[in-house]
Amino acid sequence: MSSTSMNRSACLQECNQVPVSNQDRLPLPALLALAMAAFITILTEALPAGLLPLMAQSLTVSEALVGQLVTIYAIGSLLAAIPLTAVTQSWRRRPLLLIAISGFTVVNAVTAVSDSYTITLVARFFAGVFAGLLWALVAGYAVRMVPEHLKGRAIAIAMAGTPIALSLGIPAGTFLGAAWGWRVTFGLMSILTVILVVWVTAKVPDFPGQARGKGFALRAVFTLPGIRPILFVTLVYVLAHNILYTYIAPFLVPVGIADRIDLVLLVFGVAALLGIWIVGVLIDRRLRELVLISTTLFALAALALGLVGNVPAAVYASVAVWGLAFGGSATLFQTALAKTAGEATDVAQSMMVTVWNIAIAGGGIVGGILLETFSVSAFPWSVLVLLVAALAVTGVARSHGFPSSR
Repeated sequence: MSSTSMNRSACLQECNQVPVSNQDRLPLPALLALAMAAFITILTEALPAGLLPLMAQSLTVSEALVGQLVTIYAIGSLLAAIPLTAVTQSWRRRPLLLIAISGFTVVNAVTAVSDSYTITLVARFFAGVFAGLLWALVAGYAVRMVPEHLKGRAIAIAMAGTPIALSLGIPAGTFLGAAWGWRVTFGLMSILTVILVVWVTAKVPDFPGQARGKGFALRAVFTLPGIRPILFVTLVYVLAHNILYTYIAPFLVPVGIADRIDLVLLVFGVAALLGIWIVGVLIDRRLRELVLISTTLFALAALALGLVGNVPAAVYASVAVWGLAFGGSATLFQTALAKTAGEATDVAQSMMVTVWNIAIAGGGIVGGILLETFSVSAFPWSVLVLLVAALAVTGVARSHGFPSSR
């Protein structure tokens, strides 16, 4: 090798901080640590729903009030994501990530030992705050660890903890809660979080924050070409999902399979795992096409539920298609946002966290109104309208947001 070539190679390694021989390698230990963080975050958020009767009896409140432990978590994320991300732009990334993760150790431990509903409610609010900060960091952290052509795959691995938590973690946590008590489940999550802190310290690299005075203003990031279409598509897609997912139990009653909701959710979860695997393989080459396919599949599932939603076999098939479509959706939207925002990824991701939680809360509200006003038969058609809007905006955002593959 000539001295010129050697100098060029050395420059590439120093400037990109990725060895030439490692350009196609994914830092799996670090990415899997982020996936574990996502797993714990989703499990912390959703477990009260699976432990509703047990927690209500122990805390001597109604099941409806225990349900608000999920709501207050979402409110914490909604309120904290953007301001905390803006304030901490100049902080080094790994210490900030460790603060967010360590917060779950504390709030889950408090939840495990608390006999007071009020104290538990406060702990859940701060759990949402830590979640809002963590979700704003994960995607940006993943893309910083890899070269450009592996960014989508890195986010897919980092986000794999979400469908695993939904399909396996929550059923397992619910089973453990029933067998050993719900407090044991939250205690075990605190122990897992301590292990994760050690893992992150050992395997996840540190990165500098933005230099002081060089941070990104929210308005400037929001007005970047492509940001608003991505946020809109995320909002209506996740809103459509949560209208159906939040009220899946009453939707199954007319079909006669309400007692098999565990099987229905298992079908959804397994299909979602397959979806995120497919997205992880193809996302760096076919981002736009995958968004269009995901939205179309979800729309077709909604259409089938609207037309033949009284046939059990059709419901199972539709739920499988819906899960396949939804599994990789978070990865798709976060990757599109990261590629569009560039260096402003963390600020843009905090907007994504806010929009996502608005959609979660909106799904509960809109679904409840539809249920009380029209009955469950209105769910598929409302979902279909939202998804048609998502398809339309994705179709228009060909230059910015969801660009065509080159």
